[in-house]
Amino acid sequence: MQLDLNLLTALDALLEEGSVAGAAARLHVTAPAMSRSLGRIRKATGDQILVRTGRSMVPTTRALAMRAQVHALVQQAHQLLSTQQELDLAALDRVFTVRWHDALTTACGTALTTAVHQQAPGVRLRLSAEPGTDDAELRRGEVDLESSSSSPTLPDIRHRLVGRDQLIVAVRPGHPLTEGPLSLERYAAAEHLTVSRRGSLRDPIDDALTTRGLERRVVAAGPTAAFALQLALDTDLVVTLPDAVTRTARKQLGLATLPPPLPLPDVPLYLLWHQRYDNDRAHTWLRDLATETVQALFAPPTASQQPLTNRTGQ
Repeated sequence: MQLDLNLLTALDALLEEGSVAGAAARLHVTAPAMSRSLGRIRKATGDQILVRTGRSMVPTTRALAMRAQVHALVQQAHQLLSTQQELDLAALDRVFTVRWHDALTTACGTALTTAVHQQAPGVRLRLSAEPGTDDAELRRGEVDLESSSSSPTLPDIRHRLVGRDQLIVAVRPGHPLTEGPLSLERYAAAEHLTVSRRGSLRDPIDDALTTRGLERRVVAAGPTAAFALQLALDTDLVVTLPDAVTRTARKQLGLATLPPPLPLPDVPLYLLWHQRYDNDRAHTWLRDLATETVQALFAPPTASQQPLTNRTGQ
C-alpha cells in the first residue's frame, strides 16, 4: 500500500483539535477536504480515530495511544525540512498548551497572551488547568509548557528555574493580626486556610511550627489561590502563600500583607517541557517569552506597588 505522508499532518491536526472543522481551519483547507482525509486515515488504520458523542467528537483508544507519536513525527518532519529557515513569527500558525498553577496563570496569563498575540498573531494559546501529579501529559505531547515548584525526576523532561518566591501572610483589612507586631504565638493561634488541589489540611508550614513546639488550627482547604484569597477577604481566616504570583490578586482584593513570623523556605518556580522540543524554534521562542514574562513578577515592586499594610497599620 502506498502511504500518503500528508495524512500524518491531517491526523495530528484532527487529534489536536478534536473536530473536522477545527482541523480544517488549522490547516487552511475546507471541511469536506478534511473529512475526506479522515476517511482515508480510517481506511489506512482500520480505526475510526474520532467518533461522535452527542455534539462533539472524541478520540478512540487507539487514537489516544498514537497521538504523542504522531505529533512527534510531524514535529520532526517540520524540523527536518525547516532547519535552515529562520523562525517567521508573523507567519507562525500553531497551538500551544500552557498549563500553569492557577496563581501563576492569574498573574501572568494576560501578559503572556498579549505578548504572544502581538509577536505571532497566528499562534493560539490554551491556558489549561493547573498541573497534574505527574509528567505524563508532557511526555505525550498534550502539554507544551508546564509550571512546577519542583524539578522533574524524569530525564526526558527539561526544566528551567525562572524564580524563587517568598511566602507571605494575607488577611482581610482590619484583621486582628494587623494590630501590632505579628508574633509567632499570635500567628499560630489564628485560624488558617491552606491552598491544596487535593484538599490537604497540612503543609510545610505546620512542620516548621511543630519544630518550635506550636500547632496551628487549619479550618479549611481551598483548591486554588484565587479561592483562598477571596475566602481570606470574607472571613478572619489567615492564608500563607507565595508573594510574587499573588501580588496583583491581593492588591485587587485590597488584602493586607504581613511578613511571616518564622523563617520559611523560598518556593522555587520551574518551567517544564519535553525534550522533543529542545530544538524546536517556535517552542524555544515560547518558553523564552514565558520566562521573560514570569521573571517580571520577581522584579522589585515600585513604590506604588508596595503593600500599604505596614505603612498604614491596617
